[in-house]
Amino acid sequence: MLDALDRALIHALHLDGRAPFSRIAEVLGVSAQTVARRYRRLRAEAGLRVVGLADPDRASRAQWLIRLTATARSAQDIAGALVRRPDTSWVKLTSGGTEITAVIHATTEDASPGSLLLHDVPRTGGITAVSAHLLLHTYLGGPANWRRRAQALDEEQQRALAYRGDAVAAEGCREPGDGVRQPGPGDAELFAALERDGRAGQGELARATGWSPTTVTRRLAELRATGALFFDLEVDAGLFGIRTRAMLWLSVRPADLEQVALALAGHDELAFVAATTGRTNLVAQALCRDPDDLHRYLTRRLGSLREIDALETSPVLRTLKAASPVLTDLTRVRGARVPTHRGG
Repeated sequence: MLDALDRALIHALHLDGRAPFSRIAEVLGVSAQTVARRYRRLRAEAGLRVVGLADPDRASRAQWLIRLTATARSAQDIAGALVRRPDTSWVKLTSGGTEITAVIHATTEDASPGSLLLHDVPRTGGITAVSAHLLLHTYLGGPANWRRRAQALDEEQQRALAYRGDAVAAEGCREPGDGVRQPGPGDAELFAALERDGRAGQGELARATGWSPTTVTRRLAELRATGALFFDLEVDAGLFGIRTRAMLWLSVRPADLEQVALALAGHDELAFVAATTGRTNLVAQALCRDPDDLHRYLTRRLGSLREIDALETSPVLRTLKAASPVLTDLTRVRGARVPTHRGG
């Protein structure tokens, strides 16, 4: 399990994934060497990872949450194939290992989950059912992360570590007419490097992009200032006492959808809440201590929301790929990572 310093470091990175170790150390009252050593240990033993991700809306990217039902014999192979695709994230085995959920990223111009559903899936043996749900609006996820891993620092420490941005760089990203400079093809190498390691140094990012370190610093500040780039934090949720995870598919009357979604976004048991298309119109992910904890949440907290007409619960057995599109070695998956990315 995590000790107090581990939790404080994770909370600090939750607030600013690129915060210098020296600043974290000063706030926590330890040496920078101690913070760096703990970070390396958590990366090796707890699956801790900082990744830089593009905001889907600003990147003109649609997100589809797909559900595949497969035979027990083929489910693992199909899930592995999804993990290896560059356009997927949050690949999970659910419901006894015969259902797979994954997020497919597609350009908004296509307004479809790309070739996966149109061409690849129909030719894949072992799949018995497919459904696709366009993510319409995310209420919890992305920069708004799972709160139960962010409870170690007091308010003064949080203020000291919160990312404040660079006002000069933020102003530099404005275009004539007060428009916002959107991410473009020239940013592809920068995003790719940050997806691999959100804490990559300026020199490494300069080599990846071919830019000068000064240009890298300015562009990072611009992208963060406009919300086009955010930093996600992945860590083994089991270290926070989480043993039971479930996807929740809810049906809510359209007139009550916003009210219910905002209520769910305030629940500490949830790490992701989004409105979707399909037979159900809300999806969420619950992270609970054990089955009894999940039962209490479903019957008491969700049960008190009379606007919910129907609920389907799909236990998550394993998360094979998390927020970053970078490939995960399936032989080293350590269980579910904390789902904070949009689509988690």
